[in-house]
Amino acid sequence: MGNIIFIGMPAVGKSTIGVVAAKHLGYQFIDTDLLIQEKEGRLLREIIAREGLDGFLKIEDRINAEVQAERAVIAPGGSVVYCENAMKHYKDIGTIVYLKASYETISKRLGNAKKRGVVLKDNQTLEELYNERTALFEKYADITVCEDGLDLEETFERVLATLEDGNTFA
Repeated sequence: MGNIIFIGMPAVGKSTIGVVAAKHLGYQFIDTDLLIQEKEGRLLREIIAREGLDGFLKIEDRINAEVQAERAVIAPGGSVVYCENAMKHYKDIGTIVYLKASYETISKRLGNAKKRGVVLKDNQTLEELYNERTALFEKYADITVCEDGLDLEETFERVLATLEDGNTFA
């Protein structure tokens, strides 16, 4: 299908790198958080407040698993790795690129995680969330690009070089 799907923690630049990559490649760009809001007719925080985290994950799983695209860069929310149907679908339609950053980098970029909309379980720390998700990102990734110490342009160049080396896109 020639799609590229970026996964990773909040603040790794899935959407930012995604938009730049899509422009460079002449691909469509899809931010699935915006897609969820559009299809549900409410903001993510409203969905989570009303449906709870489990209810949100069901919606996220369904909508991500329904994405139909060719030659697209797709940036799902960081919690998509909890969504088995969605991740299976993404494996089927494209190459999954894990934008990896250390906990220290994520923590520094996010500042206050709650204010940035990062959903934590009761009494869960950002570091615990990071450790939990990292194992899932690594499980699903076809390609991993470490961005520690890189600025946005350097990260984009590394992503592009990695994709070209793997002959991932046409």
